[in-house]
Amino acid sequence: MTAVPDLPPTGRAKLTDVARLAGVSVGTASKALNGSGSMRPETRQRVLDAVEELDFRPNQQAQSLHTGRSWTVGLMTTDGIGRFSTPVLLGAEDALGAGKISVLLCDTRGDAIREQHHLSNLMGRRVDGIIVTGRRTDPRPPLKGVEPIPTVYALSPSTDPEDISVVSDDRSGAQLAVEHLLATGRTRIAHITGPAHHAAARDRAHHTLELLKRSAAELATGRVHFGEWSEAWGRRAADAVLRTAPDTEAFFCGNDQIARGVTDALRERGVSVPADIAVVGYDNWDVMALASRPPLTTIDTNLAEVGRQAALLLLEAIGSKPAPGLHTVPCRLVVREST
Repeated sequence: MTAVPDLPPTGRAKLTDVARLAGVSVGTASKALNGSGSMRPETRQRVLDAVEELDFRPNQQAQSLHTGRSWTVGLMTTDGIGRFSTPVLLGAEDALGAGKISVLLCDTRGDAIREQHHLSNLMGRRVDGIIVTGRRTDPRPPLKGVEPIPTVYALSPSTDPEDISVVSDDRSGAQLAVEHLLATGRTRIAHITGPAHHAAARDRAHHTLELLKRSAAELATGRVHFGEWSEAWGRRAADAVLRTAPDTEAFFCGNDQIARGVTDALRERGVSVPADIAVVGYDNWDVMALASRPPLTTIDTNLAEVGRQAALLLLEAIGSKPAPGLHTVPCRLVVREST
């Protein structure tokens, strides 16, 4: 490698400085940095070594003009609290960061007008793609007027089957929970979950009923108990279940808040968890699962992986290789003291 060139008065290296230090043309240096063009691996490595040695930072505006890309992706969410969208965002950033792509977060707060405002801003910034997420698993209408921009829907799938959507696999989650309870010898299992008009509650209940019908187990009280995503509902529902079916051996709950309410109700009744009754939650929300007494066995919906897969599918779509349809990410069982 040639001697280190004198840097400009600002102290900031230019592409010409990188090219001179690597002993290549400016065009070759540019292709090496953009990952375009064919060249010997050792040539590309010389350019990368020169970039590191000079602490070279590409001019993003010039790079955008050259490649036709902004190297930014918009992430639109309806989840202002961030309970569900933050893990998705972190997973997406992990995947996009490897390609030096920045993420612009837009919180629509579930407002259609605000959503269109953010969408206009993202299009004005000429983002390369958009990831849409939210706090619920209910299918949502696709974005309007975004056809030229590759878009992926994460957690909250698009109602259009031709769009690209990535979701947690609630079937696998329910299966992990039921099979775990069966493995511990529980055969009379109650299912308490959230509002019936929420897709997450309906889907998890549907899969649970299917699994119990195919096994030697039975559904305690003979029905699913739909209610609220709250500890208060978990306490009330647990009392109702035990009044109707005192021989219940386990509770599989639609989320961790409900499960924590169930463990509270059982403790107040003097019922030992898990010696007398086992409890399984859903979501693996640390705030709830670890603070429960005892800590909850639960289903992790793998939200970071949902975000990562959404980002990878978006990159494929940006590269003109879209994979339309519904893509699922398996859940995982996290075993703690409640079972």
